[in-house]
Amino acid sequence: MTADDTFGRLNDDDYPAYTMGRAAEMLGTTPAFLRALGEARLITPLRSEGGHRRYSRYQLRIAARARELVDRGTPIEAACRIVILEDQLEEAQRINAEYRRAAESVNPTAAE
Repeated sequence: MTADDTFGRLNDDDYPAYTMGRAAEMLGTTPAFLRALGEARLITPLRSEGGHRRYSRYQLRIAARARELVDRGTPIEAACRIVILEDQLEEAQRINAEYRRAAESVNPTAAE
């Protein structure tokens, strides 16, 4: 089985991901918080061949940002929406920068 299996399962040897307990420990929170993020559809745990929940480094970064907002008093659902929008904005800015660089390399005078 490969890391990109169509059933959403991961081979523990093919993909670096953390168990729910380890992920919660790394975030300084509880597994219940990670489950709440899943219920709010911020992060969906990956599944290993054994069926265990696993979280990628990217998911931990997203969860850490949500935790910062929740610690400051933001309700968990609102924190999740904020994090999703921030992530989408970062992606849009990255794509925009790539297009600008590509346009400048094709037509250097257009940048002036």
